[in-house]
Amino acid sequence: MPTPVAILGTGNIGTDLMIKLQKSAVLDLAMMVGIDPDSPGLARAQALGIATTSGGIDGLMASEVWGDIELVFDATSATAHLHHAQILKQHGKRAVDLTPAAVGPYCVPIANLEAIAGADNVNMVTCGGQATIPIVWAASQVAEVYYAEIVASISSRSAGPGTRANIDEFTTTTARAIEEVGGAGQGKAIIVLNPADPPLLMRDTVYLLMAEAPTDAVASAIERAVGEVATYVPGYRMVQAPVIDPIAGLTIPGSDPIDGLKVTVLLEVEGAGDWLPKYAGNLDIMTSAALRMGELMAQ
Repeated sequence: MPTPVAILGTGNIGTDLMIKLQKSAVLDLAMMVGIDPDSPGLARAQALGIATTSGGIDGLMASEVWGDIELVFDATSATAHLHHAQILKQHGKRAVDLTPAAVGPYCVPIANLEAIAGADNVNMVTCGGQATIPIVWAASQVAEVYYAEIVASISSRSAGPGTRANIDEFTTTTARAIEEVGGAGQGKAIIVLNPADPPLLMRDTVYLLMAEAPTDAVASAIERAVGEVATYVPGYRMVQAPVIDPIAGLTIPGSDPIDGLKVTVLLEVEGAGDWLPKYAGNLDIMTSAALRMGELMAQ
């Protein structure tokens, strides 16, 4: 039988995840949880016949389904998840965290999905992390990556209150995950809210400084990674082939100058359009990766 789950948060991310869960043969959405009784997200859940509460996590715990819930997706905010995580752990509930709180280990499906499937709380990093860390990780499987910098550009319209409130957490969490999951010696993350109208698709640029390696091996590893991510985020793609340039005398702290490579990868993420507009690929990649993680945890 499908595993009963709940969603905390009824905004854009929570609503899109709700729609995606309707298609899952592994997970069963037992309750949608918000804090605003007039939330459009709660109204949509009720229209689908899903139990709801506007009492937040306290309302979830007081509900009839609480005893059956095994897994909770948290699509609220980093601050809220710090509170939720403690409660869920006390009651033996596993959590998939879609905020930048980073209470549990970072999860990027292509890189470390199976390795952390036994954790009781996993963090989905950020939209920029889900889009770019697979590239960093793929390159690090070929040769050492000394430095990785990512620039995530998203439509301003797809950046809701939660995203805007967590900008600092976004840059810190993404940079740390680039190092811990991606394998880079040093990571840096930048986010750009693009006000263009009509809205543009999510664009991500990845810059790498890495040890010398066959350029065809680096390009092939990156292309394979893009293909794997596209199996659960169909709108994920490279804009062009990776640009790989040799660098002579690359200076790495603590070592003599060495020969290396500078790699530039341009990515685009188009949403599936399940609930969110297709330009909101930044949100779609989070919900798609979270769903994939939740299904593995349940299995």
